[in-house]
Amino acid sequence: MKRTAVIAILLCTSANAASESPDYIQAAIANPHRPPEQVAFDARRKPAESIDFAGLKPGDRVGDFMPGSGYFTRIFSGVVGSAGHVYAFVPSEEIKNCTPSETAGGLALAHDRNYPNVSVETGAVDRYAAPVPLDMVWTAQNYHDLYDKFMGPANLAMFDRAVFRALKHGGVFLVIDHVAQTGSGTRDTDTLHRIDPAVIVKDVTAAGFVPAGESDALRNPADTHTLRVFDPAIRGHTDQVVLKFVKP
Repeated sequence: MKRTAVIAILLCTSANAASESPDYIQAAIANPHRPPEQVAFDARRKPAESIDFAGLKPGDRVGDFMPGSGYFTRIFSGVVGSAGHVYAFVPSEEIKNCTPSETAGGLALAHDRNYPNVSVETGAVDRYAAPVPLDMVWTAQNYHDLYDKFMGPANLAMFDRAVFRALKHGGVFLVIDHVAQTGSGTRDTDTLHRIDPAVIVKDVTAAGFVPAGESDALRNPADTHTLRVFDPAIRGHTDQVVLKFVKP
């Protein structure tokens, strides 16, 4: 099957799945305050499917780790509503070593009156924490970065244990990332910006989490796992894994 046909099928599936997600998720995605340039990413990022799979709901307290432009942070704000709260965490290593444009969108949410239930936290990546026990910690397309020099690299054992401590019992750790070739481990984290999902599972379960499922909403069988995620031939359509873990 041609790559364009595969993408068309995936987009069609996304539209159907989004229409079946809870009303509060659909309303959060339809929020008119969301930047148009972020709304344009919805067809390929499929937020409704991933958020529904994760189980985020009104009243929850969620940590958005390495929020980037704040794409998911803004949607989470609408999902959890006034009874919930979103804690966007921007690691100090990312602020120090990345260009300002890579963190500006997330940091700016601290002063955006359209999202009063969003707080922005900063600190060392290995010492991730939140002011209150969380129902969920979410990180999208960033776990592989923790293995790279610009992030320390992070002590993954310390980081995953910190996430574990930040969550309530029964809390969810949701990880989305670009898939690397099976068996490649962390070989491609800095070059292709991909990671073998087996590494994520090994890391996270070692911290005490229990696997709670995997969504195929962002999988793309046409991706050969050999191109950089920024390559025009695959950008926006990489094969991505969506992994859900629970704190017992």
